[in-house]
Amino acid sequence: MKRGTLLIALLLILSACGTDEVETMSYYGNTMEEFEAVNQHNETFSSDDMEGKVWLANMIFTECVTVCPPMTQNMTELTQELDSQGLEDIGIISFSVDPETDSPEVLSEYMSWYSPSENIEWQMMTGYDFEYIRDYALNNLKTVVKAPQDGSNQVIHGTGIYLIDENGTLIKDYTGVDAGDNTFETEEIVEDVKSMTANLN
Repeated sequence: MKRGTLLIALLLILSACGTDEVETMSYYGNTMEEFEAVNQHNETFSSDDMEGKVWLANMIFTECVTVCPPMTQNMTELTQELDSQGLEDIGIISFSVDPETDSPEVLSEYMSWYSPSENIEWQMMTGYDFEYIRDYALNNLKTVVKAPQDGSNQVIHGTGIYLIDENGTLIKDYTGVDAGDNTFETEEIVEDVKSMTANLN
């Protein structure tokens, strides 16, 4: 093989390898703690069920009147885009930060208001107490969950979307709510998911 042809081939190989890597943010890289919860179908779902698949995680609650509806709509549209790209081995997991209110039945009704792709798995988590999800969010997602104040029912929580690899390692986060300046990062999320799932098939 001629030297020039060999150099081009090597560059193509290196370029292809680079597309399969998503850089882990410096404050992440930790493996998520094991958990067991109940989903919107009143079925047990645990961290063991996440193995071998890439996940996008966030936190919501059904009585939220501010960030959760647009964030859930953004996630809904994201499932549709992921499906349209033919991506597999990707799931969504949403942890309720108001588990006392958000029973499986309530979460199921909440999801009926949206139209996510049926081909993208979406698990809505409940079945734990508030203290558990408060500590889990802080220890794993590095974000704060605060109980409602002054008689309000509005839980304070982060609005990030978190990328978790097939081994349960937290890789990076994205803005979960479009603040009016096109900050919801659909294209970046889809490209990252493409890179991370490419070697799973």
